[in-house]
Amino acid sequence: MADTVLYEVSDGLATITLNRPEVMNSLNVDTKVALRDALQAAGADPAVRAVLLTANGKAFCVGQDLKEHVGFLQEEGGGPAMSTVREHYNPIVTAIATMPKPVVAGVNGVAAGAGAGFAFACDYRVVADTAAFNTSFVGVALTADSGASWTLPRLVGRSRAADLLLFPRTLGAQEAYELGIANRLVPAGELAAEAASVARRLAEGPTVAYAAVKASLAYGEGHSLLDTLAKEDELQTAAGASEDHRIAVEAFLKKEKPRFLGR
Repeated sequence: MADTVLYEVSDGLATITLNRPEVMNSLNVDTKVALRDALQAAGADPAVRAVLLTANGKAFCVGQDLKEHVGFLQEEGGGPAMSTVREHYNPIVTAIATMPKPVVAGVNGVAAGAGAGFAFACDYRVVADTAAFNTSFVGVALTADSGASWTLPRLVGRSRAADLLLFPRTLGAQEAYELGIANRLVPAGELAAEAASVARRLAEGPTVAYAAVKASLAYGEGHSLLDTLAKEDELQTAAGASEDHRIAVEAFLKKEKPRFLGR
């Protein structure tokens, strides 16, 4: 993988780090391909039980690399500029949202455009108190991508999502926390340690149960109560048959802390 994205697996945790700090981790083609491939690798690797998506430098990700983008626009038909949503952003968000393991975003700085979309798609966001969010799409005469039109209304409600998409502005960390975008707000100097701690706790937990929680939340957002109850029954049956469930029950009866195996 390109060095614009760093990938490391340790003790069940895959850490994926955007690594273009000199350009605020903006997304050129190499970075998008590397990020897509890293996320897909983490999702497919049975040794990975949780993922931490974070970034080096002062920014989390400011979205599309517009210097590269404007060059593509000069090509006939727009070249890669017109295919990047299909080839890069959609697979990236799909990998985050559908992998059967939790994905934590460690948002160290500004997350804008697709960078914000990637953070919105994660299951849990640990955010530095100096970070900020901005949808920014219409500011360059584009519409929402990277799943933001689906994820943002589910985080803040349709009315607020429409406001943030139609009138993009910088959303500070405190406001993001109050709106429900940030799950946990921490001092900037503690972000790396706290995000890693949250992700590692998930990596040590009951992976099958986490996958079921993730699946049930996604399913319930688009289905009736009765359909969702049936889905919960299906998922609970699978979780109840897991080895981790038996380990947890035995540990509870012995008044011990369970040591989950992720299966």
